[in-house]
Amino acid sequence: MAKVRQSRFLAKKRLTITLVLSILVMLTVVLLMLLGLGTFSLPMSADDSSSYDLTTYRRMASKRGKGSGSRGEHWAEVISWEPRVFLYHNFLSKEECEYLIKIAKPHMRKSSVVDSKTGKSKDSRVRTSSGMFLRRGQDKIISDIEKRIAEYSFMPVEHGEGLQVLHYEVGQKYDPHFDYFLDTFNIRKGGQRMATMLMYLTDVEEGGETIFPAAKGNVSDVPWWDELSECGKKGLAVKPKMGNALLFWSMKPDATVDPSSLHGLQSIPLPTFLFTCSRMIVSLLIVQE
Repeated sequence: MAKVRQSRFLAKKRLTITLVLSILVMLTVVLLMLLGLGTFSLPMSADDSSSYDLTTYRRMASKRGKGSGSRGEHWAEVISWEPRVFLYHNFLSKEECEYLIKIAKPHMRKSSVVDSKTGKSKDSRVRTSSGMFLRRGQDKIISDIEKRIAEYSFMPVEHGEGLQVLHYEVGQKYDPHFDYFLDTFNIRKGGQRMATMLMYLTDVEEGGETIFPAAKGNVSDVPWWDELSECGKKGLAVKPKMGNALLFWSMKPDATVDPSSLHGLQSIPLPTFLFTCSRMIVSLLIVQE
């Protein structure tokens, strides 16, 4: 009788081991299939880096949202964790970039900044570009872009300010600043600015980088370091490229403002120009205009 029980125990043990091994083999096969399809990828790091290193993660992003024109192959990179900065390649199509410039160009006015005491707009030497705001959802192309921003930021489309198109000519720039409000007037009016999606509508030969001078980590670890201007090498910097979009967060996950999100746009030294388009994402729902 004891031999029968022992035989049954061994049989159950072998069955359990076989089942566990089968599950592990199946999970391995699924993992290899996902890696092969590019659904996700493993961290590309040559050594054991600290949490502040600018280790790049690459993945093929699925084509989400509708849009005008072909955006081609698009994928994402984690640029920094302090501040949280993500680069989306080919976020906009060439046709969308040209359309935004076309409808905004006739209405450009000198850019202003928010007065930290009064919360109202004022002229300032720290910002020398020209720009204009588009109405939220003013046409199908604008609506498609706004929905795409909502999908990539995981924030409802109703929490976004109107798209702002900016034009930088030779020598124009935007000194380092915070996108989050320092005054109570604007916070009570529409909530705190949580994040910004900055989209590049044109290319430039040199300069025009978006720079984060207070970013933590090895800022020279970006693959485009050698292509940056001398000013761009003074912090974590991203070069403008038509169609690319930069999502950075002005607030930490604990809902406090992030001083490391300090950022600016370097001046354009060569005889060319740069167009950008940005959307601020706020903490409170914005009533439709």
